[in-house]
Amino acid sequence: MHAISTPLKKFNNGNSIPVIGLGTYMMTASKATTVVYEACKKGYRHFDSAVLYQNEEAVADGIIRFIEEESEKTGQSFDEIRKSFFYTTKLWNSQCDGSYDKVVRAIDGCMDCIGKLKYIDLLLIHSPLMGPKHRIQTWKAMQEYGQDKLKNIGVSNFGAKHIEELLSWDGLKIKPVVNQLEISPWLMRQDLVKFCLSHDIAVEAFSPLTHGENLNNAVITQIAYKYKKTNAQILIKWSIQTGHIPLPKTQTVERLTGNIDVFDFELSDEDIKTISHPEAYQPTDWECTDCP
Repeated sequence: MHAISTPLKKFNNGNSIPVIGLGTYMMTASKATTVVYEACKKGYRHFDSAVLYQNEEAVADGIIRFIEEESEKTGQSFDEIRKSFFYTTKLWNSQCDGSYDKVVRAIDGCMDCIGKLKYIDLLLIHSPLMGPKHRIQTWKAMQEYGQDKLKNIGVSNFGAKHIEELLSWDGLKIKPVVNQLEISPWLMRQDLVKFCLSHDIAVEAFSPLTHGENLNNAVITQIAYKYKKTNAQILIKWSIQTGHIPLPKTQTVERLTGNIDVFDFELSDEDIKTISHPEAYQPTDWECTDCP
């Protein structure tokens, strides 16, 4: 099977991001390089890591290995092929609760992990848990670090009040391009999503497959049968069609293709409505969008 080409979505700064990324949470460093390399072969161009995951270097190594092979095959330079890849990482809470210099050193650490990739496409504050003062200080360090090294900056697990606090800060020079949240048909966060989009902040959806909790839901199974797709493909397509950038995670190489092969069909409006549960609140991961 040929590699699948992933459409792009534009950020508020004009830069673009592939509309599906591979999540790498709980992916060990020993496994991540191989899984990421295989994902590159299947068409993935967007990879989501974090300091917390302890696999940044391994994820970068998988991308680097693929680009080096492509460069040798095609004669294109490494740097030229690199431009089509999108690498995300996130600063952990304990890196953001001290001095400005501490945050800069943390970013330096992320840069050290990526080697030949040379720059981070998206750096996020992993959560708002370090409190108002440190959130602002972390953002200050990120926006001043240099756009040649950090192409885009954003947040994760932020509630509306955390974003408002940032947008109203008088030192703001660079607006967040994204808020990464757990979103699924059973955790739609409609008010928060609407708030983000109203400020031209894109929404990434982690755990779009609900850690498997709702993967075999009977309604999803029926709809999957109708479209001749897998249940996972239906949930990923729902995420894209409702305006999100899903980050499905799998460590199983055989499932990689299915999770990205979702561009040859469209869910009907009726099916999207059937899948959606705006009244539900079923997080399968941590919840800190409401922290002080």
